[in-house]
Amino acid sequence: MTTTATTTRTAARVADAVKVYGAGDTAVRALDGVTLGFPAGRFTAIMGPSGSGKSTLLHCAAGLDTLTSGSAHIGDTELGGLDDRRLTLLRRDRIGFVFQAFNLVPTLTVAENIRLPLDLADRRGDPEWIDALVDVVGLRDRLHHRPSELSGGQQQRVAVARAFAGRPDVVFADEPTGNLDSRAGGEVLGLLGRAARDIARTVVMVTHDPVAAAHADEVVFLADGRLVDRMASPTADRVLDRMKAFEVPS
Repeated sequence: MTTTATTTRTAARVADAVKVYGAGDTAVRALDGVTLGFPAGRFTAIMGPSGSGKSTLLHCAAGLDTLTSGSAHIGDTELGGLDDRRLTLLRRDRIGFVFQAFNLVPTLTVAENIRLPLDLADRRGDPEWIDALVDVVGLRDRLHHRPSELSGGQQQRVAVARAFAGRPDVVFADEPTGNLDSRAGGEVLGLLGRAARDIARTVVMVTHDPVAAAHADEVVFLADGRLVDRMASPTADRVLDRMKAFEVPS
């Protein structure tokens, strides 16, 4: 049987992932044996109640934190086998990040902020790719503006373009719409979805919002540090119903 590349290749994955904070009686098991792959060219949302381990999973999968045991891979590269320098280079060259805070440099223009990861790495990048990204995020008429001259939604669009500027293997987004109103948030989520579907990028997003999760191709659910469910072709109502199952009756 022939399958497409997006169904056979994972851009990132964890296997038997365990993360423990603290020791002894105060130890907290944030991840408890999670095995999960994020397919290339797809948009995956991670959901779960507070304390479920969703942000820990994202941080460990992205090499921002280390696992207590188990493994994390970007493509075929196992993160645990990298020293600090090689891990820093991998994050710089193969991973993009979008966070709740926009993290733009206030003294740089939109164009300079988008190119910042490439400039820091002393890489020219692909001008046609950067140009296409500018159109995808709808910032052609804002390239010479500084962040203070932009709305919150526009600033996050700059952050999205910056995350994709170096053609990373995967972009990790941690509550990317947390500081935005519903309209601006919807625009950013639409951008992430189009990046996955139209320009074959891989997006992994942590969110607590069923409406945000509904933009993804698949939602994975964590509870108590474990993978408990998956949902393809999600809708906000279906995600909300699944999240209600985690609520403890009063």
